Amino acid sequence: MEFHHVSVLLDETVNAVITDPHGVYVDCTLGGAGHAHALGEKLAEDGLLIGLDQDEVALATATKRLQDLSCQVMTIPTNFRYLKRALTERGITAVDGFIFDLGVSSYQLDTAERGFSYMQDGPLDMRMDQQGELTAATVVNTYSEEALHQIIRDYGEERWAKRIAQFIVAARSENPIKTTSELTTIIKQAIPAGARREGPHPAKRTFQAIRIEVNQELAILQESFKDAVDLLKSGGRIGVITFHSLEDRITKQTFKELSTGCICPPELPVCVCHHTASVKAKNKAIEPSVEEVEANPRSRSAKLRVAQKV
Repeated sequence: MEFHHVSVLLDETVNAVITDPHGVYVDCTLGGAGHAHALGEKLAEDGLLIGLDQDEVALATATKRLQDLSCQVMTIPTNFRYLKRALTERGITAVDGFIFDLGVSSYQLDTAERGFSYMQDGPLDMRMDQQGELTAATVVNTYSEEALHQIIRDYGEERWAKRIAQFIVAARSENPIKTTSELTTIIKQAIPAGARREGPHPAKRTFQAIRIEVNQELAILQESFKDAVDLLKSGGRIGVITFHSLEDRITKQTFKELSTGCICPPELPVCVCHHTASVKAKNKAIEPSVEEVEANPRSRSAKLRVAQKV
């Protein structure tokens, strides 16, 4: 299956991040290269576009897709948690713009054997980095009931988290849970019929939670954003697209912290933290248009937040 991904908030992101067509821009989640290609089209021949991705299929497809650009292009096989090291090792210490698109790609969702989808049967995998050791099967079959409850509650914001954890533990005590369809059936059994009729697919939040745990998605966000801001030139921008409230909250809080001067407790008479604001950030996120949501329903929950280095 070819790597295909519909880029969300494409023009809004590219226009928000680009400040100098001769500059250096990094797409930290290269994926199908939708954002990267649109950004590269706006760069001059001496501009440099860099793409990071840990997914081998994504990287190979994106590298091919970016070949028709006239600007300079570099792709790096790595997770964005290592962006600072990956860039500085290559002599890049000043960047004009960063893009983070935190959504799972359409390709990953639609490829059954990657195990991300509750709509298709496949092995319980969910690894974005296919060399990674932790899989969804390990989480589902070895984590304690309490750990599962906590993950599904916190990362999935699922009100039936406790029941789902109980049902998973009961089911695996008879046989290991091996496929996405098995897990989906267990989740449906755990959620009362009335609740299943409302809102999104009953397995959506639990699958999201397990995916976040497998890929340690939330743990790496704040540090990665701070690393990116450290590398930004004065006036450079960082744009982050999120798809659920946990990611958006972390993005908003990180930008708020970075845009605040003194962070001492209010009871201190003088500042001792010597913290200075490193970015300016708007409070309001940019959301997709009605037309975009109609054309691509997966964009419905997307939010773009932008900060500029001061």
